[in-house]
Amino acid sequence: MKKALIIGGTGPTGPFLTLGLIERGYAVTILHRGAHEIPEIPREVEHIHADPHFRETLDAALEGRVFDVAIATYGRIRHVAEALRGRAGQFIAIGGVPSYRGYFDAHANFPAGLPIPVPETAATVASESEHRFAHLIASAEQAVLASHPDGSVYRYPYVYGPYQLLPREWCIIRRALDRRPFMILSDGGLGLMTHGYAGNLAHAVLLAVDRPDDAAGQIFNCGDEVQYTIRQIVEIIADEMNHSFEIISLPNEVAYPARGLAVEASPHHKLMDLRKIKERLGYRDPVHPEQAIRRTVRWFLEHQPERGGDLEQRLHDDFDYEAEDRLAEIYREALARARKFYREPKPTMHPYPHPKEPGLLRDHRQR
Repeated sequence: MKKALIIGGTGPTGPFLTLGLIERGYAVTILHRGAHEIPEIPREVEHIHADPHFRETLDAALEGRVFDVAIATYGRIRHVAEALRGRAGQFIAIGGVPSYRGYFDAHANFPAGLPIPVPETAATVASESEHRFAHLIASAEQAVLASHPDGSVYRYPYVYGPYQLLPREWCIIRRALDRRPFMILSDGGLGLMTHGYAGNLAHAVLLAVDRPDDAAGQIFNCGDEVQYTIRQIVEIIADEMNHSFEIISLPNEVAYPARGLAVEASPHHKLMDLRKIKERLGYRDPVHPEQAIRRTVRWFLEHQPERGGDLEQRLHDDFDYEAEDRLAEIYREALARARKFYREPKPTMHPYPHPKEPGLLRDHRQR
């Protein structure tokens, strides 16, 4: 029987990867720290408890082991790649879209922000002085391909679904549970950032297992084919919970309550180009994103985080409703003042003339 190793396995995409490999006939082993177990992992899956952040612990845990496929979703990926050199027939590493120059610091590019959409060939962060975390991700990609020239790297976007450690959906879900009448969104919630449902991302990764020759030596953006704005995500979640919100749009600079929802406090779009994975590996969403969002809502309603607990603290959302109410008052006051300058919009006609008689230089609307 073919053997597969997943480094991690208990995060959002782990169960989907595990079940997908089992369906493909693999005997699956997951290597993780053992900090928590999840019921979705079948009993026949072997667990190796070791810290994937250090070469010495990886070497000790993997001594004498070889695998047909290894998927690294967690730990220090460069160390994982080195430790599995010669021990894995196919190596797939999970990185992230923050490696792109401009993802964290929009003004690192000119014009400011990322190209829309962002192709895999876009510049990545080249030095720690530019942005240390982003550079670590980018340099880990190169370390993976140096150790495994036929390997593959996936740049994950924001992942949603069960077991997400920073589930920004909870910022919306809790307010709906608390029957809040409005949501404060940055710049109307019209920002676009690539999201990926955990099940869809796992499907994207498993396509490399199915088509190893097409995936060899490649870096892939991945995410849902269908993307929603933050505002649309709010609408879907509210609808699933039979609630409605008034949307209060504040400038990004002062939309403090929306910071947890926005993940990064930036008004710039972060939309990835998925053409490569669609054309080269045939990617299509197995679960439509609207249904994936609704599934995620139902899961968090059944597994509600502790109010004020670790998860909410990681989200940087204080759920300070008193402050939100005051910001809403300021917004309404400013809106009322601005309406004093209201002017009726002029009707817009297309600019091309349509003369009613031949030979006229202008038509009846003087165009």
